Amino acid sequence: MDAKNDIEQIHTSVLLRETMHYLSPRTGGIYVDGTLGLGGHTAALLERSAPDGRVIAFEWDQAAIELAKVRLQQYGERLVVIRRNFAEIGNGLKDQGIDAVDGLLVDIGLSSLQLDQGGRGFSFRQDEPLDMRMDTRKATTATSIINGSSEEELADIFYYFGDEKQARPIAREIVRERKLGKITTSKQLATIVARAVPKRFHPKKIHVATKVFQAVRIAVNRELENLATFLDDSIAYLNPGAPVCVISFHSLEDRLVKRRFKADKRLEIKTKRPVMPSVAEQKLNSRARSARLRVAVRKEQECRGVL
Repeated sequence: MDAKNDIEQIHTSVLLRETMHYLSPRTGGIYVDGTLGLGGHTAALLERSAPDGRVIAFEWDQAAIELAKVRLQQYGERLVVIRRNFAEIGNGLKDQGIDAVDGLLVDIGLSSLQLDQGGRGFSFRQDEPLDMRMDTRKATTATSIINGSSEEELADIFYYFGDEKQARPIAREIVRERKLGKITTSKQLATIVARAVPKRFHPKKIHVATKVFQAVRIAVNRELENLATFLDDSIAYLNPGAPVCVISFHSLEDRLVKRRFKADKRLEIKTKRPVMPSVAEQKLNSRARSARLRVAVRKEQECRGVL
């Protein structure tokens, strides 16, 4: 099996049909995929905007970029990949000489690559270094947060970013454990969380450490700050009538998108409630269960230059 088929097997794009419906890619259009990942949404945009539509794709995970380029090599110069976070959309588009686009998409979630093959401690299924950086050029890691934050800071991270009701006892146990030695692997952290939470409070459908891992990942990668910056800065680049589509997997992210869409007078909201994956999609891809899609379009008015 070749590399392209390998990628197809490990990656399933969430809400693909729904996002393409709202983006309605057309020949000659210019689109931004703010989260390239392994390229599923980007491939669909390029296919539907053939023969000369273009996609500017942002991705800060170098491992994902390398695999996506293999999958998307057939599209040649129609695809430009920029190693930046989507929060840096302004500088990225400026570098390409682009001041307006026909659609924006971001998918705020982990890819199958990061969960299953990343080797960076995103998952507790394997014993991996506790890193969790999407962009390995950044300094802050999960290890530095877990070992360097105060008990109160840890509890706040777990509670506010993970909605973890046992945040305080978990933080207390981490502080106690790290006095015996540095916490450096995903299995170590998962074991500590499981020990800190009384058995009667262990969830039935997910691992007891799931919310803690989610919270630490959000903190390491400043995911909420990046999403807020993207929503503040990106709308100015939309042509009149062009859509912005955001897929989120966390209630904090979804509320942030809802609030920013509602507050931006340049936008007309197209999804009063978030679009959910179909039952069929959820059966095929269990990771799609928590996905939420919100869409807005730039109102039909003069698109002022921003550069």
